[in-house]
Amino acid sequence: MSERLRGARNARGWSQERLVREIERYARQHALDVPTTASLRVYVSEWENGRRKISARFAAILRPLLGLTDGELIGDSPTGPPLVGGYDELIGRIDSARSLGLSMVKTFTDQTELFRTMDRQMGAAALVDQMTGHLARLEDALTFAVLPNTRRPVAQALAAAATLAAWQALDAGAVERAWRNYELGKRAAQEAGEPMYLAHAMAEQAYVLSEAGRPELAVALVRDAQRAADGHMSPRLQAWLYAAEAELCAKAGPELADDCRRALDMSASVLPPGDEARDPDMLSIFLNGSHLARWRGNALAMLGDDDAVGSLYQALDSLDSTFVRAESGLRCDLAQAHLARGEYDQAQEHLRTARLLASRTGSARHRRRIDQLTQRL
Repeated sequence: MSERLRGARNARGWSQERLVREIERYARQHALDVPTTASLRVYVSEWENGRRKISARFAAILRPLLGLTDGELIGDSPTGPPLVGGYDELIGRIDSARSLGLSMVKTFTDQTELFRTMDRQMGAAALVDQMTGHLARLEDALTFAVLPNTRRPVAQALAAAATLAAWQALDAGAVERAWRNYELGKRAAQEAGEPMYLAHAMAEQAYVLSEAGRPELAVALVRDAQRAADGHMSPRLQAWLYAAEAELCAKAGPELADDCRRALDMSASVLPPGDEARDPDMLSIFLNGSHLARWRGNALAMLGDDDAVGSLYQALDSLDSTFVRAESGLRCDLAQAHLARGEYDQAQEHLRTARLLASRTGSARHRRRIDQLTQRL
């Protein structure tokens, strides 16, 4: 427990004093009573030194602050729902799942979409409880659904939700939860018979491998994702997969620079024209020319290419102001591009803004990258 809390705090660059202030701020916003500042300082110290257990009362505050589940914060295994006591209860749950109509599946999908919008603007950490409950309800619905015509739409909704939850976990620094949720999303997509959802989950999962220090394996996985959906994907998803391949090739190093540029060209060649970014066949995909300019700039910045700066400023000028976390990442890209050109003042300015945005969204992933880039100043 002590290592979990300390690690989550450090991932955000927070001191113990900052954590105390965040607890007090959360308590004020939600009209909760907490001990005095002096007492909270003692609590935080004792939690991290293993001399005090985190109570359920404080766990409910720390989860949304740090973007962790109870299991990740405290280490307790989830107890799950009570065991079925007999056939009557089992049949009751099966009958309930059988009556699950398309309107209820749409409700699940709408909830996922709401969480996606909130995540884009506020960050993932504050949504950990809601996403955990949302996935549990979807998994429960799928568990007790029997026939394929009932299971498939639920499985598709679960695939979309699990992939979103995985990306949020990755952003919060909970990499094992991210990996498990991607696996859940892949299984659900396979059951739903949805190769597009399967390819999307595989490609995003490749980022976990890349950030864990296995870039070559990440490139292999994103290419396998393209094969998994070959002939069954929209042009926008195809462009997105090529762009993801380009970024992962750039992360793998200069030996894959030609592959990176080739993938960027392929992405541009299949991307539908116009300003529309949302893929109607795959609601989790946002990609248009402006987004691709940012992706190109990001990849070229990692390769040290001078063309990166122009693409990135083009992307910044056209960025939707509600994409708060995306702007934090874009500012990191610009800092990296300026560092490659020896323009340290400009890099420092973008890192300062990126740090503020990362603090707003609670992104441990961006904070880690900001710290790495700051060390190069």
